[in-house]
Amino acid sequence: MKNNPTKEKVINAASRLFFQKGFHGTSVRDIAEAASVNVSLISYYFKGKQGLLEYAVTHYYEAYLETMEETLQHSESMSPLEKVKKLIYSIIQYKQSNLQLSCFIHRELSLDSVFVREMAVTYLAKENYLIRLAFMDAIKDEKKNNLDRQFLLMQLKGMLVTPYILHNEWKDQVIGDYSHTQFINKYVQTIHNWIDYVVHQDSA
Repeated sequence: MKNNPTKEKVINAASRLFFQKGFHGTSVRDIAEAASVNVSLISYYFKGKQGLLEYAVTHYYEAYLETMEETLQHSESMSPLEKVKKLIYSIIQYKQSNLQLSCFIHRELSLDSVFVREMAVTYLAKENYLIRLAFMDAIKDEKKNNLDRQFLLMQLKGMLVTPYILHNEWKDQVIGDYSHTQFINKYVQTIHNWIDYVVHQDSA
């Protein structure tokens, strides 16, 4: 997609419209008009609206997982705590950089939308594996049983998706690149503080 500006323009337009109007509320003509392209071009590239959605979701998750894996590889020399913090930052930064598609996908997943879940299931399993691996390594503690660790992991995963499910709670505070960066830094710091507390509780 990076090498095809027209496809990228269509994906960006579709992401914006899916976010604003939902998948079923968006027509191919809406997308074509927003992207300033011919309707037939969308059929040529994506075989229709469903194909466009599949392409967008697939590309989103492939780039997302690649970002996570690279972050973990580059933080191999760090402590487990530093590594999971680095991973959290990269996750929020990626989701924020792809805000409208992030919100659309998480909204659909929270509604247990079949057409998104079927496309994303493999990616979600990989995402869960990477987050679990890093987090569990950071909170190793013989005093915690598996259920305690599972609850803590669930809390972390909830914090990672909350801004994109409850977007209306904070959208008016984030306008422009600078405020997006501020949001990333402040929200990530909130999660980091929680992790520090959890690890401190472990060692207390």
